[in-house]
Amino acid sequence: MRTTRSSLTVWYTAAMAATLVAFGTVLYLVERPDAYVGLDAGLRREADVVAAVLTDAFRSQDSVIVEVDPRSGSAQLVVSAPATAASPDVATLLESIPDYVMVLGARDEPPLFLSENPRDDQLYAQLTALADTARILLPQGGHGTANLGSGLGDLRFYVRPIESAGDEVRAVVAGVSVEGLALRPERLLSAMVLIAPLILSASLGLGYVLARRTLRPVDQIVDEVQAISDGRSLHRRLAEPVADDEVARLTTTLNQMLARLENSFATLRRFTADASHELKTPLTVLRAGVESTMTHPKTPPEVMALLEETLIEVKRMTELVDSMLTLARAEEGRSPLHLEEVDLRETLGDLAETAGMLGEQAHVDVSVAVPDEPLVVSVDPSRIRQLLMNLVTNAIKYTPAGGHVSVESATRNGSVVLTVRDSGVGIASGHLPHVFDRFWRADLARSRTGQRPGAGLGLAICKWIAEAHGGRIEVQSRVGHGTTMTVKLPVREPDGV
Repeated sequence: MRTTRSSLTVWYTAAMAATLVAFGTVLYLVERPDAYVGLDAGLRREADVVAAVLTDAFRSQDSVIVEVDPRSGSAQLVVSAPATAASPDVATLLESIPDYVMVLGARDEPPLFLSENPRDDQLYAQLTALADTARILLPQGGHGTANLGSGLGDLRFYVRPIESAGDEVRAVVAGVSVEGLALRPERLLSAMVLIAPLILSASLGLGYVLARRTLRPVDQIVDEVQAISDGRSLHRRLAEPVADDEVARLTTTLNQMLARLENSFATLRRFTADASHELKTPLTVLRAGVESTMTHPKTPPEVMALLEETLIEVKRMTELVDSMLTLARAEEGRSPLHLEEVDLRETLGDLAETAGMLGEQAHVDVSVAVPDEPLVVSVDPSRIRQLLMNLVTNAIKYTPAGGHVSVESATRNGSVVLTVRDSGVGIASGHLPHVFDRFWRADLARSRTGQRPGAGLGLAICKWIAEAHGGRIEVQSRVGHGTTMTVKLPVREPDGV
């Protein structure tokens, strides 16, 4: 599941990565040209010095070039044929220059002078390639960078055309290694590539910690709201932080919303309780009038049939009003339990008689198992009887003729367990979470009339009675395989009752 915490961590890490890339790119682009400014200026000065040496030598001795035999060992280059090279006096002066110096002659000929004497073919080939690159920059001259391999490494060079040292001398190349260059762009880029994973890993961990710490008050708010949202704790409020930030404003807004919800729920409960109470009197009067009229000897048969239907509806409305009044008073705390030590075997015995008669009318076999051992609990006997009667009546209602309903009891793990099991039509798995909701019925088509009339308040009352005693009620069902209702009541007296 994707959470805000993980999203913040990812975005924080992505922002850090983008920042590193942007920083490295800008630094590379800025430092790349600046890093060679000092080198290029020094190379130009060296090239000017070499050009001055060659010019002075040419003026004093007409030529700075001599023919040499490579087999003599005095040549500056090891080649397979005779070649020209700088004179020994000029070569001695040029060798005193600390950096790399190359003197280029005519095209397609080896260099006239090299500071480094290449003793292997690979280095000679690299220097020849450097000479070819330098000739490309002629006649204007200019700077460049070449990689001469492990022998010399990267070399920054400057090509200076020269025309004052004779026709044989075309250009001077001054070069310097950039291996030790501080903040070398390539080295900086390599270092950032190596360090970036470590920085991103640290950013990932730091981002997660910061997101977790930042969202911790939100998690606390979620936990508190979940505890309040059960509908019975709307009087509670969230603890408001001292700091005046977004979390504090969210807490204030939620507290205001809870206050409005509490007021709305209280108004609704009062209306339900008052309306139910006010409806009881007219319904009682209406029922008494209908029953009195039905006992009159001169009442015609067709009127009698209408009165019977009216009386059925009046009884149904009376039961509905009583149920609504019970739940409304329970929510307002005006329906306290009258606890006393009760042996549930007596309640089960009374239930067996009433349930047996209801079963006979519906052609359903009802069995109530009364245990031999006492089941003494501290309960409100009238409420427990109401709970069991609601469950048994509901089981009989949804069990076809010829079916079976059983009531069992046992003591397990410090609780009295009452089980009502039927072989009825069952409840679909998608409907099970709603069976204890008010006015909810899976069989809406027959909720008012027909084989299974009702208002959908019986199981809601059962749930309230079980929880008011510190217990709970559970349901298990499969379509076509019946339903099992299980009530668990603590043996000890529940706290706060």
